[in-house]
Amino acid sequence: MLGGGKVIELHQMRARGMSIREIARQTGHDRNTVRKYLRSGEPPRMKPRPLRSSKLEPFKEHVRARMAEGLVNANRLLAELRTFGYTGGKTVLKDFMKPLRPLTKAKAVVRFETRPGEQAQVDFGVFRYRDGDKSVAIFAFVMVLSYSRALYVEFCERQDLSSLIRCHAHAFEFLGGMTGEILYDNLKPVVQGRDGQGYPIWNRRFEDFAWTIGFRPRACKPYRAQTKGRVERAIRYLRENFWPARSLTGLDDLNGQVRAWCAGVANQRIHGTTGRRPAEMQAEERLAPPPDPAKIVSFILEERPVSRDGLRLLRGEPLRRPEASGRQGRRCPGNRRSRGDPLPRREGRGPPQGSPPRDNRLPAGTVGRDSDRCS
Repeated sequence: MLGGGKVIELHQMRARGMSIREIARQTGHDRNTVRKYLRSGEPPRMKPRPLRSSKLEPFKEHVRARMAEGLVNANRLLAELRTFGYTGGKTVLKDFMKPLRPLTKAKAVVRFETRPGEQAQVDFGVFRYRDGDKSVAIFAFVMVLSYSRALYVEFCERQDLSSLIRCHAHAFEFLGGMTGEILYDNLKPVVQGRDGQGYPIWNRRFEDFAWTIGFRPRACKPYRAQTKGRVERAIRYLRENFWPARSLTGLDDLNGQVRAWCAGVANQRIHGTTGRRPAEMQAEERLAPPPDPAKIVSFILEERPVSRDGLRLLRGEPLRRPEASGRQGRRCPGNRRSRGDPLPRREGRGPPQGSPPRDNRLPAGTVGRDSDRCS
C-alpha cells in the first residue's frame, strides 16, 4: 500500500497533464496501481486486522473480580490462573491489568528549610578512576550549609574517623565557621548502631570531638536518604559537573582542583531552589568561629594494620621495621604512637635489661573512661 505522500504526488502529476503511462514510468508503479489510487477519492487506510481470541479471555471476569477485591499483584494472579488452566503468558495479563489498576497519588512532601547557621549536612561519595589496568576508589567528603547551599569537597584515600575529623577542620576553615548542628548518614565512623528504641549509638571518639569543638551531631533514620537531600544532590552535582574527564597527578592536585571548583563554580552558580548564588547567601549565615586547631589535633590518630610477621602497610606497600615483633601496638587518646608501632622485645616479665621502667599512665588531660583506656 502506498503512503499518503506518494498518493498526493500521483494526483499532482495527473493534474499537470501527465498520462497514466508516463506517471507509471516515472514512479516505477504498475499502471493499474496508479489508476486505482487516482480513482480513489480519499487517502488509503489500512484495514483493521481481525481480532484474535486471547488465551486470557475466559479468565478476564475472574481477574476483574480479584482486582476489585484489592489483589493487584500480577504474579499472584498468574499463579491463581495457572490452577484454573490458564496457559498464556504474564505479559498478556499485565497489559490487561494496567488500565484496571487504581490510580496512585504521589505522596506530598514539605520541604524542610533551616535558619542561617543552623545546620550543615555531611556525607561521603565514592569515585573511581583508572590507574593503568586497575580501578582505584577514592572518597569525596562533602559538606553543605543547609541554608545557603555553600559547598565544600575534599577527596581522601580512606573513610575512617581520622580522615573525617581532618576534613571537618578543613571544611570549617574553608566555609568560615561551623553550624550549630551537623546531619550525618549512618556512617560507621560516626554511628556504631542503634539502641532498642532506635536512637543512634555514637562513636565515643567522634562524640567527644563534636562536643569539644561545639556542634550537635544528628543522624538520619536508616533508609531515609531524602532526610539529607541537600548533600545527596551535592554529591550528584559533583559527579556530573566536576568529575567527568578529570585529569590528576595526585591527591593534593585533585584537592586543589576541587577547592577551586567549589569557590569559582559550585558556590557561584545560581542555585535551582533558592534562585541565588550560594556565595552571596553564605554572607547571611550566622556561623560560629572555626575551632582552635589545638582542640582538633588530639582527635586525629592514624591507624594502620600490622601483620603477624611485622609487616606494616603504608599506602598499600609493606614496610618492615627491624625491631618489629608482629604484635599489635596499643593506642591511647593523645598518644603519638600509632597502632602497629612495635613494642620492645621482652624476655619473660619486666622491661628489657638495662632500660628504664616504662610509664604506662594515661597522658595528661585524658578522661579515664573505659573507652579511653589503653587496650
